[in-house]
Amino acid sequence: MDIGSKVPQVSFQTRVRDESVGGPNPYRWETLTSDDYFKGKRVVLFSLPGAFTPTCSTYQLPGFEKAFDEMRDLGIDAIYCMSVNDSFVMNQWAKAQGLKNVTVIPDGSGEFTEKAGMLVRKDNLGFGARSWRYAAVINDGVVEAWFEEPGRADNHPEDPYGESSPETVMAYLQKAKVSEPA
Repeated sequence: MDIGSKVPQVSFQTRVRDESVGGPNPYRWETLTSDDYFKGKRVVLFSLPGAFTPTCSTYQLPGFEKAFDEMRDLGIDAIYCMSVNDSFVMNQWAKAQGLKNVTVIPDGSGEFTEKAGMLVRKDNLGFGARSWRYAAVINDGVVEAWFEEPGRADNHPEDPYGESSPETVMAYLQKAKVSEPA
């Protein structure tokens, strides 16, 4: 996606905890749209190859979780982590990571990722279609800033990480705050 472009309009199939369902798995399906996540908010979105994978679980997701208060102070309303994984996997990953600040978005079919131009094949790792690693600042559904790892390609032999890190996004937010007119 380019700066100034609108985020793709898609529907996400999510699972939401609902005690009225009862039983050992008290969740119900809920369809949320791009507008539900992005309309009327300034958010950070980051996307990664997969839940429970090493770089994602060790650095990227925990880093954004930890940076939430600072990012909120710099005008961010929410931080979203998207992956081409289903809602069951994303919810279990959020639980395993003890997330309180980052909301996971399951792009199970890869529709958002494909429309954003970030869907790549990772058959060399047995993953199939996944997201290339990126982060963005999105303001009311429009891309304000874009941070994409270099070398986007199918079956890339490495998993570059740095451009989409919370530190890179934080540096942008701090600079944007400084350059705001008084």
